[in-house]
Amino acid sequence: MELSSPFKHLLSSSNQSDLSFNTSLSPFSFQPYFKNPNSHHPFSRNYRILAVVDVNPQELPRGSPQRLLRELAERKKTVFPKKRVPPKRYILKPPLDDAKLAERFLNSPQLSLKSFPLLSSCLPSARLNNADKTWIDEYLLEAKQALGYPLEPSERFGDDNPAKQFDTLLYLAFQHPLGGERTMTRHVRSGHSRLAFLGQYVLELALAEFFLQRYPRESPAPMRERVFGLIGKRNLPKWIKAASLQNLVFPFDEMDKLQRKEREPPVKSVFWALFGAIYLCFGMPEVYRVLFEVFGMDPEDESCQPKLRRQLEDVDYVSVEFEGRLLSWQDVATYKPPEDALFAQPRLFRACVPPGMHRFRGDIWDFDCRPQVMQALGYPLSMTDRIPEITEARNIELGLGLQLSFLHPSKHKFEHPRFCFERLEYVGQKIQDLVMAERLLMKHLDAPGRWLQEKHRRVLLNKFCGRYLRDKHLHRYIIYDEQIQDKYEHNRRLRNPATTAVQQAIHGLSYTVYGKPDVRRLMFEVFDFEQIQPKEI
Repeated sequence: MELSSPFKHLLSSSNQSDLSFNTSLSPFSFQPYFKNPNSHHPFSRNYRILAVVDVNPQELPRGSPQRLLRELAERKKTVFPKKRVPPKRYILKPPLDDAKLAERFLNSPQLSLKSFPLLSSCLPSARLNNADKTWIDEYLLEAKQALGYPLEPSERFGDDNPAKQFDTLLYLAFQHPLGGERTMTRHVRSGHSRLAFLGQYVLELALAEFFLQRYPRESPAPMRERVFGLIGKRNLPKWIKAASLQNLVFPFDEMDKLQRKEREPPVKSVFWALFGAIYLCFGMPEVYRVLFEVFGMDPEDESCQPKLRRQLEDVDYVSVEFEGRLLSWQDVATYKPPEDALFAQPRLFRACVPPGMHRFRGDIWDFDCRPQVMQALGYPLSMTDRIPEITEARNIELGLGLQLSFLHPSKHKFEHPRFCFERLEYVGQKIQDLVMAERLLMKHLDAPGRWLQEKHRRVLLNKFCGRYLRDKHLHRYIIYDEQIQDKYEHNRRLRNPATTAVQQAIHGLSYTVYGKPDVRRLMFEVFDFEQIQPKEI
């Protein structure tokens, strides 16, 4: 490379000097600018040099990176032109006309069972195709054998038996979304997610009832830890493997070699959907059998024991049927209330409402507040009892249960741990979740489980539950301790959780006294849970 750089004009009187550099690549001009042209030190630090390079891409060498990049950019413009995106109105599918929509709904299995609306709503939205029947022929017998069911097809049952649909629901239960192309069809994907949506609340209610009756003196906090230790997503693969169902969940992979993020979501989805199918076809006793006999869950296992905490001394006695023994799952599953029982769930009522509540009978709240609360809730319901004394005794127990539902822990818990609404709140929260899930499933036949889950969460937001109670002006009857009465009544952050807990305790009481139909009446007629809430400005 040849450079020529004359510096003879640097000391001239002109402000700028032209320096030319001739190279073998391309000529470019070089213009120095001196801040002080009269300086006797032209090479001092106080001058700037401005350089302008003018390069023609056609004159670059053939292998130059700049030339290759320019050619690549030009080629991309030709090979990959920018596509014109069509308007959004052309992307959406046209809606079905009324005739096709009516035909699709009439041919759907979801409208085939009029006597079992909940079961019918969980059936697939279309008839099973050949790929579905191939899986049923190949794997269904293995699943039924592992779960302890007879191998004969469920079609042998009559139309009045919900177990007739068990084969279809059991097939849907194992079709988790990561199972391949067959599980991504609309009727399979939606059917599985709807079963899983129902099954999670079935499991929580079943274990809540079991632990409330097994540990009649325990507070709900250790019970929640026991439930999480049994059906937490980290422990579910252990139960699936204990029942030898891992090959049906992962037919092409070995479950133990998968990472947690690949193993736990499919197992959780299948586990929930499985109990949704069992609950729909056989009821809650069969849920207990599969949990404790097939999967081998042990409530006394070390993995599900609660943390050690300071326990308040419980000096009050419990009902006779709980004294001196721990109820097993067989006792809970096979229990049938006597014919002249006071309540729909007598043993669960005794587990949640301590017998010592009779000491509050005839107090000020019983005279002043109980009639107004019962009038707002529509109690007592008219019942046809064979003996009039049964009706009177039920109404007395109902009044005591209502007082317990409004009894805040700040009042008596430190002296009498069970004289508060905590245990009723626990069972009420679970039955409230299940009733709302059943309502959404029957109301939205074509909605997938993920959408239903979001809808369920939005409807049952805790602040809304407490808001419904306050709209009925029932929060005035909550029994607080005298020292914190004003603090709770005038502090929203303390008041809202308390009103939510009372709301759920009322649902728990109605479930134990009158059964699930009364919970539906309270939720959708008295409190109107499905009302549209205005947006806050």
